[in-house]
Amino acid sequence: MHNKKIEFTQEDFYFNEQGYRVFTEKYHLKRGYCCKSGCKHCPYGYNKNTDSFN
Repeated sequence: MHNKKIEFTQEDFYFNEQGYRVFTEKYHLKRGYCCKSGCKHCPYGYNKNTDSFN
């Protein structure tokens, strides 16, 4: 289902000020689906507050 291994590149994520890995829009598109976690750079338009897509 969603188990394919994706190799990370420098364009796929960055570390924020707190040291957390933040995935970019490019990574989400490469992954190919929305995980419904409310990701900062979600290109699929998911809203975690309403549990819906815009």
